[in-house]
Amino acid sequence: MTCGIGILGAGAIARVHAQGIADAGGQLVGFCDPDEAKAVDAATSFGAKSWTQRDEMFSCDEVTAVVVAVPNVLHAPLAIAALDAGRHVLLEKPMAMNVAECAEIVAARDRAQRVLQVGFVCRFAATVQAARRHIEAGRLGKIYHARAVMLRRQGIPGLGRWFTNREQSGGGVMIDLGPHLVDLVLHLCDRPAVRRVSASTSSLFGKPPHGYRFTEMWSGPPNLDGLFDVDDGATAMLRCESGLTISLETSWASHLPDGTIGDGVTLFGEAGAMHFDIWGNKVLIGTQLDGEIVDVSHPIPSTEGWGTAFRREHEAFQSQCCDVGSGPTGEEGMAVQGVLAAMYRSATAGEEVAVTA
Repeated sequence: MTCGIGILGAGAIARVHAQGIADAGGQLVGFCDPDEAKAVDAATSFGAKSWTQRDEMFSCDEVTAVVVAVPNVLHAPLAIAALDAGRHVLLEKPMAMNVAECAEIVAARDRAQRVLQVGFVCRFAATVQAARRHIEAGRLGKIYHARAVMLRRQGIPGLGRWFTNREQSGGGVMIDLGPHLVDLVLHLCDRPAVRRVSASTSSLFGKPPHGYRFTEMWSGPPNLDGLFDVDDGATAMLRCESGLTISLETSWASHLPDGTIGDGVTLFGEAGAMHFDIWGNKVLIGTQLDGEIVDVSHPIPSTEGWGTAFRREHEAFQSQCCDVGSGPTGEEGMAVQGVLAAMYRSATAGEEVAVTA
């Protein structure tokens, strides 16, 4: 049994989800976007229906589940509307604009008794799934420190559009790439509660004299007259109740050639250490065997990549809609949102802060 899925939004990430649905063997019913031309174009590309009003999509009996792939400011209202309409929801990250909105979404899920899965797609990368198996087998022992990095050379998405407008996005690179890093490390380390955060942000590339020079951007051309009031670089140190410490580093505009520093995770444990580039071709483990230093390299097939993670994400979503399987939960999304909020508070205050519920 497959769900009939409608996608709220018809932009670049909506199309990625549409392909993920197809790759997972799901049924894409259509796209809904207030921009009729975008909705029709996306629908034509995938042989699907199009709507311009959400209620039109919700009134379609074929649609039993919804992907919310819209600007961040619309995540909560559209996810709640879809749940209240009796639809299962796959909600793109970040879950919402703040923790209070996350709580409202979870309450709507509970009222509707429907599935809510948060779009932490990096969990479904082949490297991450292989790393998780090694961790569960005890090859690292107790993990005491984690480092996660996600850098772009020229990756400010849609400069001057909603991504760089705090009122519409909730933040910059830390709210864009940060959710992946925070969720990924917590996912690999059995989700300890984060208690304290120290963070720093920068915003250098949106305006002269260091205005960024663009070649191409996945989210569309820049609007050089548009607003840029968000962070484009961030670092943070997280302290967890388990004793685990986590360091994060992310940038939209690092200047470094792609791959110089991979989008990677490094885990340090008592029995061994691990490193992998999220979209790389191996998971590397350094450990000891019978007193000898040993390096173990777990190869990842060359056929694995960004698209296969979305396929697995939608396989998990469809399984949940059929009452089997599991995926990133609303509670996990809300916890990540709380950490991100603390990171912004710390960056503003210039000091370490507590993570509040």
